[in-house]
Amino acid sequence: MRNFLLILVGAFTSLSVFAQQRPSGGSFAGRAGGGNMNAGHLYGKIVDSKTNKGLDAATVQLIGSKFDTTTKKMKDAILGTVITQPNGDFSLENLPVFGKFKLRATAVSYKDYEAQVGFDIKMPQGGGSGNSGGADRMSQMMNMIDKDLGNIKMEESDANLGNVTVTTSAKQFFEMGVDRKIFNVDKNIVSSGQTATEVMKQIPSVNVDIDGNVTLRNAAPQLFVDGRPTTLTLDQIPADIIDKVELITNPSAKYDASSGGGGILNIVLKKNKKTGYNGGVRAGVDSRGKINLGGDFNYREGKLNFFVSGNYNQRKSKFTTDVDRYNFPFSTTPSSYIVQNINGVNNGEFAFLRGGFDYFIDNRNTLTITGSYVHGSFNNSQPQTVDSTVNSAYWSHSDLSSLSKMDFKNVGSQLSFKHNFAKSGHDITADLNYNSSNNSNLSNVYSNTFFPSGGNKSNYTQANNGSGYNRYLTIQSDYENPLTETSKLEAGVRGAIRNFRNDNFQYYNDTFNINASSRYKYTDQVYAAYATYSFKTGKKWSYQLGLRAESSSYNGTLIDGNHNKTQDTAFKVSYPVSLFPSAFITYKLNDKTDIQINASRKINRPNFFQLLPVVNLSDPQNATVGNPGLKPEFTQSYEVSYNNNYMKGANFLASAYMRYTSNIITNYLYRGPNPLPNVKPDSITFSTSVNANNSYTYGLELTNKMTLAKIWDMTLNVNLYNSIINLDTSTYKGLTGATNQRVSWFAKINNSFKLPKGFSIQLSGDYQAKTVLPQSSGGGGGGGGRGGGMFGGSNFATAQGYVNPRYGVDIAIKKDFTWKGGNSASITLSMNDIFRTEVYSTHSESSFLVQNSIRRRDPQVLRLNFSYRFGKFDASLFKRKNNKTDQSGGMDMMGGGS
Repeated sequence: MRNFLLILVGAFTSLSVFAQQRPSGGSFAGRAGGGNMNAGHLYGKIVDSKTNKGLDAATVQLIGSKFDTTTKKMKDAILGTVITQPNGDFSLENLPVFGKFKLRATAVSYKDYEAQVGFDIKMPQGGGSGNSGGADRMSQMMNMIDKDLGNIKMEESDANLGNVTVTTSAKQFFEMGVDRKIFNVDKNIVSSGQTATEVMKQIPSVNVDIDGNVTLRNAAPQLFVDGRPTTLTLDQIPADIIDKVELITNPSAKYDASSGGGGILNIVLKKNKKTGYNGGVRAGVDSRGKINLGGDFNYREGKLNFFVSGNYNQRKSKFTTDVDRYNFPFSTTPSSYIVQNINGVNNGEFAFLRGGFDYFIDNRNTLTITGSYVHGSFNNSQPQTVDSTVNSAYWSHSDLSSLSKMDFKNVGSQLSFKHNFAKSGHDITADLNYNSSNNSNLSNVYSNTFFPSGGNKSNYTQANNGSGYNRYLTIQSDYENPLTETSKLEAGVRGAIRNFRNDNFQYYNDTFNINASSRYKYTDQVYAAYATYSFKTGKKWSYQLGLRAESSSYNGTLIDGNHNKTQDTAFKVSYPVSLFPSAFITYKLNDKTDIQINASRKINRPNFFQLLPVVNLSDPQNATVGNPGLKPEFTQSYEVSYNNNYMKGANFLASAYMRYTSNIITNYLYRGPNPLPNVKPDSITFSTSVNANNSYTYGLELTNKMTLAKIWDMTLNVNLYNSIINLDTSTYKGLTGATNQRVSWFAKINNSFKLPKGFSIQLSGDYQAKTVLPQSSGGGGGGGGRGGGMFGGSNFATAQGYVNPRYGVDIAIKKDFTWKGGNSASITLSMNDIFRTEVYSTHSESSFLVQNSIRRRDPQVLRLNFSYRFGKFDASLFKRKNNKTDQSGGMDMMGGGS
């Protein structure tokens, strides 16, 4: 593996040199075809020069030059005429974006106004640099065909004219900047017809385990949808409705401090704003006979833009687990050796519906209302066998049948308002976001135990009936003001309130088990305010300084004292105001290269299940219980990045990072009485979460995106890191070893091939070297997928343990069809884990046990998907009043942004 790592690192150097020697390709003019484009948009307000009040019924004309075929000369022609609204607003659309024009305004009792205007299209500079790289350049260029002329005073020429740039080139498969990475899902064909979990497997920097749990640079990220916190998990979001995924590895003070050390993972859903009507339909089937259906529709007319989309997905997941465990003797319980084998099948379906509208009140004010509804139902069957040897003297064989059903519903809504001031980039937003989810689950375990060496047959049944809800409300406002050409002020406030409830009733042989049942609820409140100041000194240096203040409180209640008392038992934890500073310093070496140093402080609060003091006996061999006394983790993050856009369409990014975490939350194993009555053994091993000591993580990440040939684009990512966990063994005797560390690495490669006649191929692979077992993720919103470990083969992430190496390869081929009028279609054939190598193998140990686990899930599933798009592209939609939010996925006014 060491040689393989050296080969990969060497590939970065050789491929970069090879790519720099290639010519940079065609010019902007060539791509534009040398022709004009009637896609421009000018708007503003006519006001009285003394009172600044808007003028009603003023006439605004735009005059340009037109070739006269009779005289063979250029002559003036009126390109557009409008009458101002009562507040003075005017808007001229479908204008040529090349050339100079005259803007003329007339009104009764006012002097005529005339000024020269234009879009001044310029060729975009090669790669560009700065904090956002290609993503910011694309956002800037899209904004350039739209211009706000500001407040125009009839007695003087004071129009605010900025340069604009437009490009019609297609989005890159992957765009990178020093502080942000953007993955355009519509370029990813491997995940077609699947969920967001499969999308994450294709993204550099992101690791996905067998259960769909996601880590970003080895820590759980905070999951957002459209820039807002969500109660959805990744496997509840269809891949086909995702527009792009944004990764921010070390967020500034502008963003939510609850991201812990894992950064922010923002999923931006598709929302169309094309004039008229347009949409699409899609359908697919996999090799297990499960289908997926979807469609979207958009209609825009005048001031209203309506959008709706829906998806229906069926799923059949198959998985196997093999576990062998040696339990050391404890008190009166003798040593034992257990072998567990599980063959599980999960059948289910879920539907996702989303819709809303944008209301363009006027040129500078937009109101958006969005709603979503998700409903899913899954049935899980897990037959398993357990063979036990006790004291090497006798053994038993158990056949267990575990049947469970889970149902969930999620309703989301969002109300947003944005006001743009006359100065470009000066705006204020207000948002209200509400998510509500309800879930219920019913599981039954039937066990039959035989003793071939003699003894009585033992049978028992265990049932679990659970339900709960999750309510999440966020209210926020963000303000942005470019004070000068080289400085900008941003500020905002945010309040977040979460309400949880979980009722868990467990039965043993049809008898209510009071010791393992619970009713639990809690309320979590977080209030925050932030301010950031960005400025430049000279042409080389730029800075961003920020400070965020957050205060939080947690109130939990065991209803009826967990059935043991007649009164409720309350738990309360309050955290005073904590400060979270951030600093970013960027030095621009040249137009294509920069270096950035940044630092920030984050918090990772315990999640619901880590706090829930409920014994989970869904798998009697692996009991878990929460700890309501957990404290949050605090993380200091540091990063140094080198960004080089060495040629058109290519980018090399190197980042060295380090994180220090105090009060680290880790899993802790202990022995305790068996809560199942009259069941052997008398004591069993429980897994819970505790605050241990601290941890260090440092690493080097290299990402190279390049075009190797006209038909071949490749993205290569390598992350080399070391995790050091220091544990307080004097407090927790079950934690073996004061320190656990292991140098590890993982690599991802994504190849896209564009072939003739509309064919394209995507080949992607990943490799994870041997690494320590992941520590428990907190409330940062890691977005786990399938709840692995709920039944069999749980991984005990203790002081000692590791995950063995694993790797996998996915492939997809796509055929595109296009017709006159803009309609298009595509057929995609894909298969995951084509070599059947994705095996999740772990080893864990403590002073109570030694366990090995081997798990596999859904190898070599073949999928066939079809999609059809109708409608035409209208470039005039890229307007400043809406484009900024679209391009950033709401990150400028997101839940994490205040």
